[in-house]
Amino acid sequence: MAVASCLIFGEFRIVEAEIADHFNVSRTVVRDVLGRLHERGLIRKNQSSHWVAGPLTAQEIRQRYELRRLIEPRALASAAPHLDRAHLVELRDRLFAAGKALPRMSPDTIDAMEHDLHVRCVLATPNEHLAAMIRQNRLPLLAMQRLLHRLGVPSEPAVIVEHRLVVELLLQNAVEAAAGALDAHLAAASRRTISRLKIVAVIPEPEIIAPYLTRNDA
Repeated sequence: MAVASCLIFGEFRIVEAEIADHFNVSRTVVRDVLGRLHERGLIRKNQSSHWVAGPLTAQEIRQRYELRRLIEPRALASAAPHLDRAHLVELRDRLFAAGKALPRMSPDTIDAMEHDLHVRCVLATPNEHLAAMIRQNRLPLLAMQRLLHRLGVPSEPAVIVEHRLVVELLLQNAVEAAAGALDAHLAAASRRTISRLKIVAVIPEPEIIAPYLTRNDA
């Protein structure tokens, strides 16, 4: 997504007319799409009532991970009785295979690993409102991670060990311990993500920034 791809490079104004021209659609369609992005927390309106995206700052990353630590371990605990054991064994085996492939991990492998734990396990919670909150809170972080992968910023091998611990504890029916391991993983992920954000300061702004996004330098 073009909007998500700019979040870590600063604040950008989204020009409705230029989006409409770029995609050859009506302004009504554009406003509908922008409204949905706003609902998902990817864009906002500034004091001038202009649509803007970014910046995804270290403070916002820290706060989003704080929220993740409050709600995702409890979601996992409530999801645990509904998780299929065969799926968990399959997940554990994939993590072992990924560990053997170190130090190289493809973006597809990383995405699949994240999806296995944070979507197929955590979002298996029967609490639909909790699941919706988790999805919305993760969106900017997920967009950032995918962009960093595309830019060649490496991931930390420790992620595999942390994910595997959560899964192994679930297989042992140690649900509270698994929730605690997930909390520890999210705490470490917060620190890693902020550290990776610092790398962006020395990376030239990519050419993937869409023409309908205008940097706000003020």
